[in-house]
Amino acid sequence: MSGAVAGADGKLRCPWALSAPEYVDYHDSEWGRSLSTDQAMFERLTLEAFQSGLSWLVILRKRDGFRKAFDDFDLEKVAGYGPDDVDRLLADAGIVRNRAKIEAAIGNARAALDLDGGLLKHVSKAAPRGRRKAPQGLGEVPAASPESQALAKDLRKRGFRFVGPTTLYALFQATGLVNDHLADCFRR
Repeated sequence: MSGAVAGADGKLRCPWALSAPEYVDYHDSEWGRSLSTDQAMFERLTLEAFQSGLSWLVILRKRDGFRKAFDDFDLEKVAGYGPDDVDRLLADAGIVRNRAKIEAAIGNARAALDLDGGLLKHVSKAAPRGRRKAPQGLGEVPAASPESQALAKDLRKRGFRFVGPTTLYALFQATGLVNDHLADCFRR
């Protein structure tokens, strides 16, 4: 099952998108679409970081909780969080309660505010360029790229955390900077 698969509605989709209704909705309406604001990019970066070691489905199901807990990912507000906010977030069952990831999100907001041109522009500049052949199956979709490795190194140097090459390649995919919808997927 490595190529596009027909869903209940008959549309061909990337096979990962068919295991739960949340995946179908995310795949069809959001995954692989470009963003227009730093706030949206910060949300995606934060969620990708929280996903590390977990199922993406856990993150999707808690997404509203994350938005509420992190002030809709407003960079200025999150960058201003202090120890009381960390304690509040650690007690919030609506999110993944991991101290290292919570502290990373706050630190990443601060680091993002220091980027010339903003987070969206910085990540977008680092993304792979040019067209590449559409993947026929999941086996042709890489987990990382030279560009995601370079961006991980750059962001870590700037104080970001939980920004490994795999996380950043997933960010490229999720935000339409890389089109990894399979060749036969209707969203391609």
